[in-house]
Amino acid sequence: MPVIYLSPSTQENNLYVTGGTEEEWMNRLADAMEPYLTASGIRYSRNTPDMTAASSIRASNAGNYDLHLALHSNAAPEGRYGQVRGILVFYFPGSAQGQRAATLIADGLKNIYPLPNNVRAEPTTSVGEVRLVRAPSVFIELGYHDNRDDAVWITNNLDSAARNIVLSLTEFFGLPFLEPMLPRPAVVDVSWGYLNIRDRPDPAAPVLARAYDGARLTVLNQWQGWYVVRFDNLVGWASSDFITLI
Repeated sequence: MPVIYLSPSTQENNLYVTGGTEEEWMNRLADAMEPYLTASGIRYSRNTPDMTAASSIRASNAGNYDLHLALHSNAAPEGRYGQVRGILVFYFPGSAQGQRAATLIADGLKNIYPLPNNVRAEPTTSVGEVRLVRAPSVFIELGYHDNRDDAVWITNNLDSAARNIVLSLTEFFGLPFLEPMLPRPAVVDVSWGYLNIRDRPDPAAPVLARAYDGARLTVLNQWQGWYVVRFDNLVGWASSDFITLI
């Protein structure tokens, strides 16, 4: 299963012109993303508001992540306060995977942002969470919080932005995008051996775990004869033919 490091802003002093802070609203965005990530079988670790950019980078580098995704909002330079709008999606120059992920996310956000021509993916070497992380990295600046129209758009569209970003992530990882559903308890139902919990919905995909007959698990979603399941603390894909809902 792909696993990402989700890093919403910890910048509590960056104020939205409409109220609240960058830290608050980007953590709300991350909260909204979590059900979509789980539904589509993307695992994640996440920073906490008491962390800093530096400690988030260290935590990301201590793991083995397929993507580092930082969630932020922007502010115009001095002299242009409140006058700039748009979304920037940064990646590190020379990172083919970072550029591909950033481009997919930017192209997706063009479909929901009111000024699509103001959405673009750009390389940068000046942002620590792009330059200093080991994993391919994407740093989203989701509009300008000092601009009233952008601030209103962000705060009113958290769910649609969350859904859109995760949709782009599923395309990046080659997974189906699935809407969240209520988890269902289930048991493994095999007459032989064990059930393979796999990395993705493919009978040739790597096996993450083996669940023996009668083992309890939780079905998180389903797609074309496959279930997204949680088995112990692991999330993976398993054939629905050998799982009974209870």
